[in-house]
Amino acid sequence: MDALVLLILLSPLCAAILVGSGHLFGHLEGEESESITSGCIVWAITLSCLLSLVLLVADMLGKNAGSFDLGRWLNSDTLMIRINFITTGFSVRLAALFSVLLAIVIHFSTNYMHREAGFHRFFFILSLFSFAMLLLVLSGNAVGTLIGWEIAGLCSYLLIAYSYQRPIAVSNATRVLVTNHIGDGCFILGIGLSFAWTETVNWNALNIALTELPPSQITGIALCFTLAAFAKSAQLPFTPWLARAMEGPTPSSAVFYGAVMIHAGIYLVCLLRPLIELSFFVMCLLVAVGFLTALYSFIVGLTQSDVKSSLVYAISAQLGLMFLECGLGFWQLAKWHIAAHAVVRTYQLLAAPNLMHAVHGNPIKPVSPKIASLHWLYTASLQRFWLDQITDWALVKPIRRLGHDLCYIDDQIVDRLMGMPNPALHSVSSLAQLEEAKLGARLDNSADEFAQGSGFAGALTEWTARLLHWFEDHFVLQGVGTGGVRYGRELGHFANKIEYLILKPRYLVLFVFITLLVAF
Repeated sequence: MDALVLLILLSPLCAAILVGSGHLFGHLEGEESESITSGCIVWAITLSCLLSLVLLVADMLGKNAGSFDLGRWLNSDTLMIRINFITTGFSVRLAALFSVLLAIVIHFSTNYMHREAGFHRFFFILSLFSFAMLLLVLSGNAVGTLIGWEIAGLCSYLLIAYSYQRPIAVSNATRVLVTNHIGDGCFILGIGLSFAWTETVNWNALNIALTELPPSQITGIALCFTLAAFAKSAQLPFTPWLARAMEGPTPSSAVFYGAVMIHAGIYLVCLLRPLIELSFFVMCLLVAVGFLTALYSFIVGLTQSDVKSSLVYAISAQLGLMFLECGLGFWQLAKWHIAAHAVVRTYQLLAAPNLMHAVHGNPIKPVSPKIASLHWLYTASLQRFWLDQITDWALVKPIRRLGHDLCYIDDQIVDRLMGMPNPALHSVSSLAQLEEAKLGARLDNSADEFAQGSGFAGALTEWTARLLHWFEDHFVLQGVGTGGVRYGRELGHFANKIEYLILKPRYLVLFVFITLLVAF
């Protein structure tokens, strides 16, 4: 039964490859192909869902071995990464729940996205995301989890920027991607420290080997993975990215930030429970960050005037409570909280467009008079405590100024020391120079000086530039009026014919065969 994990992962991946290839090569285009795309993805996700439920039942009956090892993937010195998966415990239960929610969202999207521009692109990304999240949850080693972690983040970026013609959507998607990459860097650092100090990246082996490490090393590894979890699950100070992520379509918001991806961080913390429990500092950090995020989200949520923004801060508040529960040692409560929260938020986000009609006429619950009298808190809540502005001031603007300074040093100091030639933008274009020659006008005093430089690098570059300039002047520009265009067009047609022949399957197979013979 453990081998079912392969079919669970391959089903959405193969569907994504089929739909993506069909759309890329123009076989799946327009409204007439929507049923093919949606049918392929729906059946693939449904199959993965059913297999996940079968694997869960087998685990509950005690039929699973606990892990499935497909073989070795990478071996370098003492580093050995195997393709292995977890087939028991909380990972299997969460995979089954996520696959059910993914299947529901996929079915919902079939009608919701009908006749939308980018219908095929949406289903391709959603199927790829399903594979990524199931890989993240079921992988038995840190590298496999990281691969799923990164693919899920990429899919999130693509769906936030679904309406890529809108600058605000692209801007928000980029900001979300950069913010999540901070956590990704911490994840990679955690993997590096784990291998350096324990010589393993397998989750089970890592949790066992860490008991023999000194407290400082345990805290270092736990802190890296915890910071990655904070970024992925929108905890302070990374919380503002969640509001920006709601630019995507409603189904993607439901599956990314209500059902599945937003819980990846808290899942990682639960997965590393033996490690985190050994570090008192990290446990205290979970309590502090979880409590502050819940409090921040509650206050900011009081002043939100649209449905999605209200749900955003309700989601981050509940996630903060989950981290708080983990920090206090209520691990089982946190796991149940994840499952219940995923189900409720999926329904709420899918019903968000229709929610205003459902609650029409219901009075708004007033806040406490003590809170209502705090006008400064009201202003801070409206501004979301200026977290975006603080981030811009502390990170974005200094990095932008640093880039400007480095560019200045490169142009004014490094280029001059290396003897680089003057930029081509400082000279007149070649076509303009040709027109000058025809009219008999010379706008520059040094007609033959195409590039100037100093030093060996400058002389070499100047000689190359003169050679290219001579070729352009004698064969390109002067040939325009003497049949050069006709000869160039005939040469282009001939090159196209050669390329067409080379790209035929029989020649490609021949080239691959020859390459393999040379290699061996």
